Amino acid sequence: MKNRYAIAFILITVVMDSMGVGLIMPVMPRLIQEVHGGDLGNAAIWGGVLATAFAVMQFLFGPTVGSLSDRYGRRIVLLTSLLFMALDYVLMAVAWTIWLLLIGRVIGGITAATHSTANAYMADISKPEEKAANFGLVGAAFGLGFVLGPIIGGLLAGWGIRAPFYAAAVLAASNMVFGWLVLPETVTDAIRRPFSWRRANPMGAFKHIGDLPGLKRLMLIVFVYGIAFFVYPAVWAYFGMERFGWSEQMVGLSLGAFGISMAVVQAVLIRPIIARLGERKTVVLGLGLDVVAFVALGFVENGWIALAMTPITALGSIAGPALQGIMSRTAPDDQQGELQGTLASINAVGMIIAPLLMTQIFWYFTSDSAPFYLPGAPFLLSAALVAGSIAIFLADRPQTQPA
Repeated sequence: MKNRYAIAFILITVVMDSMGVGLIMPVMPRLIQEVHGGDLGNAAIWGGVLATAFAVMQFLFGPTVGSLSDRYGRRIVLLTSLLFMALDYVLMAVAWTIWLLLIGRVIGGITAATHSTANAYMADISKPEEKAANFGLVGAAFGLGFVLGPIIGGLLAGWGIRAPFYAAAVLAASNMVFGWLVLPETVTDAIRRPFSWRRANPMGAFKHIGDLPGLKRLMLIVFVYGIAFFVYPAVWAYFGMERFGWSEQMVGLSLGAFGISMAVVQAVLIRPIIARLGERKTVVLGLGLDVVAFVALGFVENGWIALAMTPITALGSIAGPALQGIMSRTAPDDQQGELQGTLASINAVGMIIAPLLMTQIFWYFTSDSAPFYLPGAPFLLSAALVAGSIAIFLADRPQTQPA
């Protein structure tokens, strides 16, 4: 029973991790205008600065926090992260200048260890053959938070633009207390690894994780796939409005449908799929479905057809947990935190590159200077990137991995 409570805490933590971003998203434009002035366009620029600062801090400090969890334990890192998450939301709730908001995002990015450390915890308590499926549970929790965040944030905004921040702080603090009561430590002296600054920075962590058999190639796939997948948050709203004439509400509903579908896939379907196909074939199937979905979105002209494709689009998310399961089984027990921190850094780089790249492509192919009008061009680039990921994955069959 104690283990069930621990798993519940981990999943709640991941829900909150993804929900926290969506919770404050509806009110950030007005909050930035309130503390800094200017029009909505100016607020969007500062919103991009805040998001980039968060992602850069994740990239720089993800391996550090992962290495700390390998040395001092998952429990202390998770509880400390939740404490700083709560304090960060309070700071943003009372911020009266744009610089305090920026400091808040920097602190939030540094201490955003909840997702990667939660994955490390799940790896600790999972048998080798269970890891991919349990990573799927974490992915499902992330999808659920992705759905709940904007909905709750929009409702709370009726109480004031700072209300969602206070609510997020209360949720983080409450979950910290819950974790303090139920979460056992999984890092024992048998797997505890000494902390080293030389490998706790992104470059050092990439080197040490990349030295493990086959992981350098798999990290490259995670990087390329991350840029491709982040096309959704980067351009989906603009794409839906430009191509289909969707309203803000329709964009929100479409994102909610995707989040629910992804949660169902990763919570319910990934376990039987991996049991039947194995991890390697599941990775190829998921990436292949992503290529099909991206190509279709590149040319689709009917919004209802795009919505009808949501289950296929979400089914492609089986690739992530399967790939993560392969990597986790390759890494020794004393490097699980370092591995997950490194993956967090790689994903953070994707979060930095994708918005800059995809929005520029969208702008170009919807501008008068484009050789032809194609709002879906960013999705075609994502299809090419994922196809490249499949080629990289199939180019090598590690001896340590089952067929």
